Amino acid sequence: MSSVQRAIRLLEAVAAHDHGAPAKQLARETGLALPTAYHLLRTLAHEGYLHREDGLFVLGEATERLGSKGAQQKRRGIMGDALAHWRDSLGVPVYYAVYQEGEIDVLAVVDSPAAPAVPEWADFRETAHTHAIGQCLLSQLDDEARRDHLDRYPVQSITAYSVRDERTFLRRLQAIRRMQPVIERQEYALGTVCAAIPLTFGTTAAAIAVSLPAHQEERLMPVARRLQSEIGRLSGTLGLYQHLKNHSL
Repeated sequence: MSSVQRAIRLLEAVAAHDHGAPAKQLARETGLALPTAYHLLRTLAHEGYLHREDGLFVLGEATERLGSKGAQQKRRGIMGDALAHWRDSLGVPVYYAVYQEGEIDVLAVVDSPAAPAVPEWADFRETAHTHAIGQCLLSQLDDEARRDHLDRYPVQSITAYSVRDERTFLRRLQAIRRMQPVIERQEYALGTVCAAIPLTFGTTAAAIAVSLPAHQEERLMPVARRLQSEIGRLSGTLGLYQHLKNHSL
């Protein structure tokens, strides 16, 4: 067996242990002699592929960089599965968005012919004050970041139901209760009502949202409450929260 093959086997063995493993255990699991395993482990650590902490070997930054593409694809699959589950169980289109680098970024939309998503007829980034996703994300920002956003994208009404001035909009944001669904009724698109669930991880603001035809408005809050409940219930099994902390899609 070549040194490259042995090194790969050791990396795979280390990756199987979330909290790391000692050299003896890794040698036993890979079928390598301890001196050989230890030599390769030290070499991998020197090159940044492993890191030793309190006698345990864990994956290093170089390995994480190598695996970033695969991890990104895995996270994309996890989020796609979660959104599709909610679309099917709730019977509504589901949206996932974050606020990053000063912009509203809708990372995923999952809908169906029976429950189509709202068309982006006006730039979603420029009209954050009108839709539930934007209101939800802006409500999570600090004053400076919110001020910066509104300076770049001033409040203006785009439907008869949209908020008409910045003062009114800021009062609305202040009234939003922490971690409660944000509701919007025909402010972005006539004939559509939306609800967004806030998700905050460290400095990252995120939201998962749903929409319904306006004539089904009575379903909106029950659907939003159920979505909020299911997000908590499914987060452990789907790894959703970890995905949101690493929100690349």
